Amino acid sequence: MRARTGQNLRSSTRRDGLRRRAVSAAAALAVGVMTLGVLAPPAASDSAAPAAAAAGPDAVQRALNTLVRDDGMPAALASVKDRNGRARTYTAGVGDLTTGAKVPRDGQVRIGSNTKAFTAVVVLQLVGEGRIDLDAFVDTYLPGLVRGEGIDGSRITVRQLLQHTSGLPEYGVHLDDDEIRNRYFEPRELLDLALEHPADAEPGKTWRYSNTNYVLAGLIVQKVTGRPLAEEMDRRVIKRIGLRHTYFPAPGEMTLREPHPRGYHRSPADGPLRDFTEMDPSAGWAAGQLISTNSDLNRFFTALLAGRLLPAAQLAEMRTTVPAGTSGLRYGLGLTSRPLSCGGVYWGHGGDIAGYETRGGVTDDGRAANVAVTSIPTDEAAVRHVSEAVDRALCG
Repeated sequence: MRARTGQNLRSSTRRDGLRRRAVSAAAALAVGVMTLGVLAPPAASDSAAPAAAAAGPDAVQRALNTLVRDDGMPAALASVKDRNGRARTYTAGVGDLTTGAKVPRDGQVRIGSNTKAFTAVVVLQLVGEGRIDLDAFVDTYLPGLVRGEGIDGSRITVRQLLQHTSGLPEYGVHLDDDEIRNRYFEPRELLDLALEHPADAEPGKTWRYSNTNYVLAGLIVQKVTGRPLAEEMDRRVIKRIGLRHTYFPAPGEMTLREPHPRGYHRSPADGPLRDFTEMDPSAGWAAGQLISTNSDLNRFFTALLAGRLLPAAQLAEMRTTVPAGTSGLRYGLGLTSRPLSCGGVYWGHGGDIAGYETRGGVTDDGRAANVAVTSIPTDEAAVRHVSEAVDRALCG
């Protein structure tokens, strides 16, 4: 239908085992050639031990410096919590390329597909309440809605939506940058766009990332509760665990509410950086609309793994994973696991949306780290360096 311009909405899969290609805002709902290395990144802050931070850049700070100096990221931010609960925040680069303003500590960013973990938690809470059955078909809740070429909602389960094994096609690649940035989309419009295209696979046969799955999951939440997804997410997750800097933007809300670094987008990959800070995030909805901070993401994933958001049975379902690509990534129900260089895995999700990328998660023994950059990496070195920053934070 619309010209295929990239995969911004499929954002989080760029590090999640799928092949990476040049991005446009249309496909992340989810690099610069600018020389930013001359900008001296600020030293790390450490609320628990400022003297240690002043001694010199540690491994996390060096990793952020590399993202700015070598990979052309306008800014990089991180929040790290160790096993003892001691937290550090880091910044590098500049928060505004026009004014040269500093990067705000723990500034708000668009967190893209991390939103899927929040949506999955709401669905699984409803499973725990007996209001949704993971192995029920989509037609149980949305009768007759999901039909298309090779697509039948009477054969796709709720579990397959959350696990990306439904075979449903992606809608984001059929939108262009201007639509993503300036147009408000109703969730049904996103679903209808996907259903104009044939299924990618038979339900349950293979893992393949598609934002369409989470649009449907959000619609099921609304049908079962009779309330907007944003309200359910705010009540059941955000307020419940005290996420003070996390919110679901209201319809038409294009700005970030609190101090934030500006976000920049480059499409095609060798084109100029454009300021994409203000945009309508509705094309992400249940798959990618949230705004948060690195420290709030640490709090969210820590609370999730500690059992503060889900009963034990539903958390176990969420952590039951299938292989997702060839990099060791595994995908559960809105939750991923990735191997660490120091052994074990960390649990999180990650997300891209035009202007921002976030990566990170938590370990079973209580470590937590999230890293954000203010432009989606478009080459393999930058992709690797963001992953290495997370690994250094969790293995340090």
